[in-house]
Amino acid sequence: MKFTTLLFDADGTLLDFDATEKRALQRVFDLHHYPLTNEMKKRYQDINAQLWSAYEEGEISREAVIYTRFGKLFREFGIADDGIAFEDIYQKELGRGHDMIPHAMEVVRRLYPQYRMCIVTNGVVATQYARLRDSGLDAYFHHMFVSEEIGFRKPDRSYFDHCFARLNGAKRDRTLIIGDSLSSDMQGGINAGISTCWYNPDGKKNHMQLPLTYEIRDLRELYTILEEENDE
Repeated sequence: MKFTTLLFDADGTLLDFDATEKRALQRVFDLHHYPLTNEMKKRYQDINAQLWSAYEEGEISREAVIYTRFGKLFREFGIADDGIAFEDIYQKELGRGHDMIPHAMEVVRRLYPQYRMCIVTNGVVATQYARLRDSGLDAYFHHMFVSEEIGFRKPDRSYFDHCFARLNGAKRDRTLIIGDSLSSDMQGGINAGISTCWYNPDGKKNHMQLPLTYEIRDLRELYTILEEENDE
């Protein structure tokens, strides 16, 4: 099988969202003169993860994620703020962060001449476009599919149906999705009927027991996977 189209997730796969989030949180808390303790950071991450999981399951909207997470946090810690204005500033700070996953730029530069390259992300439009542009990664992708623009989200098959409708001539049996999330990227790939590659740098367990096509610890392992497939 010769792959011709590669779908890359953004956050956690190419962009180091954890580093960007840490810096943005500190900055926006400082601007509001609120203390940011390790306990608050951890609780925010837990609340955020729960809300994004509910979004991926179709239980809540994207707006419900971004405009309730800080309100929930503040209520738990006794801060008199609804979090909405806080969120707006936080999004701007996130947009300024474009830390990259190790070897991300090297890998996309090498693969770009040989494959149709696409970004597939559930992120916020303004934030994602800004980060991809400022990192320079956007120059190596032919298409960027953001759930907020499409109206569907990963892992919904409808999200990928939209992508393939835009990718004239792209064949599902020659498409590979690369991402760090089991619930959105890998489950999405399975739902879409395409091959999957789980970027798992920390060696986490496949707790969903998904039937993955490939699993890698380092993005450069894609070279071997793609060379072997193209030799068949």
